[in-house]
Amino acid sequence: MTIKEYVKVKKAEIREYVLSMPRKPKLVIVQINEDEASYAYIRGKLKDAADLGIEAELIKLPLETSQEELLKKIDDLNHDSSVDGFIVQMPLPKQINEETVKLAIAPNKDVDGFHPLSKLDPCTPRGIMNYLNSKNIKIQGKNAVVIGRSNIVGKPMAKLLLAANANVTVLHSKTSFEDMRNYIANADIIVIAIGKAGFLDKKFTYKPDAVLVDVGINRLEDGLHGDAIANLPVGLQTPVPGGVGLLTRLALYENLLTIVNGK
Repeated sequence: MTIKEYVKVKKAEIREYVLSMPRKPKLVIVQINEDEASYAYIRGKLKDAADLGIEAELIKLPLETSQEELLKKIDDLNHDSSVDGFIVQMPLPKQINEETVKLAIAPNKDVDGFHPLSKLDPCTPRGIMNYLNSKNIKIQGKNAVVIGRSNIVGKPMAKLLLAANANVTVLHSKTSFEDMRNYIANADIIVIAIGKAGFLDKKFTYKPDAVLVDVGINRLEDGLHGDAIANLPVGLQTPVPGGVGLLTRLALYENLLTIVNGK
């Protein structure tokens, strides 16, 4: 089952479940940027909400919004009983501290799963793990390599793989090329999220049955490209576009329903 097919099946299940609920769940997206990637992500989220029968509201704030003003808006949403969960879309203007914002969102409304006290997994790692499990890909005892150590993808991805009993190695910008080549050559599962188009290519060798999950979305003149070139000699490689982005969007609504069901 391809990612598109998997997401279609899961969305049908969510849509049916939402129809059985006494009221529509509500998600709010707060945006304070003019970032094209953010616009694309938000358009996708609003479309998903319409498809799923979930109420979604976009609050667009001016670029000059102060941190104090944003924190006031977050506090209002934290105490608004009609809002089940909300996200503040990244990136943020330079006058606003990203970590301060993440900590201001109440853990029980943090759909992104970024708050240290949140019981939810961040959307991209959650979506990836759900998809791997749906494909019956064995994780326990396998060598998993995560390339990138961001707080949004790399670190939580490594944590989830470790919880699934994989042997996890995190590679990053300070890893030597020789070490990187050795780890990748022995990896059963590779998750790359470094934001460098085509970083994984044929200069590396791969296990023929390896699973390669490409989180990268790089906008170049000729379109969108992943952090890996297409059609590498592996057993399974997620496409870009039409891959992990769809899993991330799906996981956001799965997180929202987890919040609603926990009330």
